Amino acid sequence: MTRIALVVSDVDGTLLTHDKILTEGAKAAVRKLHAAGIGFTIVSSRPTIGMGFLIEPLSITLPIGAFNGSSIVDIKLKPIEQHLIPPAVAQRSLDVLNEFGVDIWLFSNERWYTRNADGEYVPHEKRAIKADPTIVADFTPHLAEACKIVGASSDPALLQRCEAAMKEAVGKEATAVRSQTYYLDITPPGHDKGTFVDAMIRRLGISAAAVATIGDMENDLPMFARSGVSFAMGNAVDGIKQRATHVTDSNERDGFAAAIETVLRLG
Repeated sequence: MTRIALVVSDVDGTLLTHDKILTEGAKAAVRKLHAAGIGFTIVSSRPTIGMGFLIEPLSITLPIGAFNGSSIVDIKLKPIEQHLIPPAVAQRSLDVLNEFGVDIWLFSNERWYTRNADGEYVPHEKRAIKADPTIVADFTPHLAEACKIVGASSDPALLQRCEAAMKEAVGKEATAVRSQTYYLDITPPGHDKGTFVDAMIRRLGISAAAVATIGDMENDLPMFARSGVSFAMGNAVDGIKQRATHVTDSNERDGFAAAIETVLRLG
């Protein structure tokens, strides 16, 4: 078996607990990777502004992927490679989300815009990304800077229907996929967590077989497909687990750290 040279991890539901805590076990696991000479980085549906707090405690030196990998930034959060949703497609996405009546957010590389300061998941997102939203009356002036648009709803069945309608509405002009049961993400076309893994493979000059990936949601499947070893978290649904080469424990039981122990054994 090819020795693992790089681990790429999702963040929410994987690296962090449900309460958005980075456990001591997770930090210790990444230190073991560094000691073994294995690279480590993260890719997430999170905005760039919601990634920075993880860089120092995990001693990350490699580029990281924001917005489901459609933006690649350095450890100072400066874009290395950035893609935007075409403005006409962004407007079409907003139209679909409005039709389904879900809360809408628009993210640029530096800001989080919302029309509803009292949205159901606004406190959750503030805690998660450690940033406050900018309240706007209209998204139109910001369509040209859209890195990601999010539909948020506590009705998972509604959001699943919304996802299907969104995929039909945007076609290949954007990527629409749920990053959580309560978040539907619309991101630039042709870029996902799999293309982020591809970019890291090129940057490091390694093979796909030398990459291990860890995640819990449908938006993690593209990176599973690009790596030699993949871990689905114990909190993932069965359909995600079936697409991974390994299943680890849940994010509430340090499943990330357990996956790293397996990687070190494989190495």
